[in-house]
Amino acid sequence: MSTLFCFGLGYCARHYLAAYGARFDRVVGTVRTREKTDALATAGYGGRAVEALVFDGTASPSVTAAVNEADALLVSIQPGEEGDPVIGAFADAIARAPRLASIVYLSTIGVYGDHDGAWIDETTPPNPIAARSRERLVAEEAWAALGARAGKPVAILRLAGIYGPGQNALVQLARGTARRIVKRGQVFNRIHVADIAQAIDGAFVRRASGVFNVSDDEPTPAQDVVAFAANLAGISPPPETTFEDAAKTMTPMALSFYGEVKRTRNAKMKDVLGVALRYPTYRDGLRALYGKEQGGEAT
Repeated sequence: MSTLFCFGLGYCARHYLAAYGARFDRVVGTVRTREKTDALATAGYGGRAVEALVFDGTASPSVTAAVNEADALLVSIQPGEEGDPVIGAFADAIARAPRLASIVYLSTIGVYGDHDGAWIDETTPPNPIAARSRERLVAEEAWAALGARAGKPVAILRLAGIYGPGQNALVQLARGTARRIVKRGQVFNRIHVADIAQAIDGAFVRRASGVFNVSDDEPTPAQDVVAFAANLAGISPPPETTFEDAAKTMTPMALSFYGEVKRTRNAKMKDVLGVALRYPTYRDGLRALYGKEQGGEAT
């Protein structure tokens, strides 16, 4: 009986389960509260029931027992100032897990920092600027060290800007929250959650180890994406706003995002993990999302 254990049942993990969960005989995942376990008791992803356990940052016998039975481990919990909570609570249990053959850790391309618009790949040394990206890099290093100590492969997937159902420019336009902020030279890569699921599955199937950039093929200014989404929806796009004006009301997280410019290469993801992008550009992804919306499936 093959078991997948997910530390964190967030957006990416749920989409992975919906697409590929049937590969496993048993799926176990963590949530933060008991109320969420009750909700998941009646929900399923991809026809697969999910056993939900509470993980609040401290070790528990039930989670430790489930980790001990896992064949594959997906980790999407965000680290903090004190490090990765999963490593802190379960490093020894993960190292000892007798059947565990593959670990996938979801990180961010934010660990590379700013490269003034230059192309980067997995050989580019990380130089994170934002505190959350520095914490991610520390967590990456901890997972790589744990894998080396335990003799288990750890694939670190550095994700570009995530979008997909319920989380995209079409939704922002419908809610009236979309903004076309223009900063000269600002571009970034995105990645559809369906292609993230592909990368996760490729890493599990191949028992991959090392770092992989998970991104689309076309780094693009943010304002172009909003304009394209508005054209799809047949509405006028919001007016352009200069970054200097927008910065006056931006959150620190948004400001840090606009302080980094890079173009991300994804050849290793394609070559090693076998990913053939379903949505190689934001245009492909938004067209598909708009088509589902028109067919009655909410984006």
